[in-house]
Amino acid sequence: MSFSAAWLTLREPYDARARNSAVMDAVAAAFDRRSSVSVTDLACGTGSTLRALTPRLGGRQSWRLCDNDLSLLARAPQSALPNLNVTTMPVDLNRDLEAALDGPVDLVTTSALLDLVSESWLQRFAVEAAARRLPVYAALSYDGRIEMTPAEHGDVAMVAAVNAHQRTDKGFGPALGPLAAAAAVERLERVGYSVVQGLSDWAFAPDDRDIQLEVLSGWAAAARDLGTVPVDDVIDWLKRRHAHVAAGRSSIRVGHVDFFAAPAAR
Repeated sequence: MSFSAAWLTLREPYDARARNSAVMDAVAAAFDRRSSVSVTDLACGTGSTLRALTPRLGGRQSWRLCDNDLSLLARAPQSALPNLNVTTMPVDLNRDLEAALDGPVDLVTTSALLDLVSESWLQRFAVEAAARRLPVYAALSYDGRIEMTPAEHGDVAMVAAVNAHQRTDKGFGPALGPLAAAAAVERLERVGYSVVQGLSDWAFAPDDRDIQLEVLSGWAAAARDLGTVPVDDVIDWLKRRHAHVAAGRSSIRVGHVDFFAAPAAR
């Protein structure tokens, strides 16, 4: 599954604001005495994780940005600083995860990926990371919580449809969706990792109209595709929610989780 560059650009400021600072501090603390660090970023998109984390990591940094979308990789940052080296790697993470993790890697990062993957892929990832003793920073995994103000008739059914749609195949097999973050933490702890985690919710204020409209339309499309909510009800719900956005009275919170998992000392 891939996302448009326009959508990634729209959401990046909200992602940056949502990222859990305590989790990012834990990442920085783990590498604060290192003169250099090599990072592999899985499903990098246009490089939002690099932009968010680079200021937190000192010393020389080498980033390998991995994605299956060549158009997104073409938009990824190039090396702009003397202490920053950036390379890109076209890769199908479902088929060639191991190749993405091979080589000199000190830290694996990813954002908004784990809720798209299957249970079997996540287990495979945990095993491969543990075999290489790789710390993992995973941000912005959707956890199923959605709050919309003002409340509307149909909200509960729509949220249920969205969460059910999140569990459908996104290219890795049946997705874990809202269960992903908790499942990832459990699997990594099982193989000897210590984990720092925290919430990283999107918080859209009434003035954040563009992203609210985009998110609401995406939820309506997901509910329509799933077919558990009648199409007429989906259309009516979307019209009412769009009216709240246009009137400047809509606020939305979308639940996400960040974590940093580090292998225990030998």
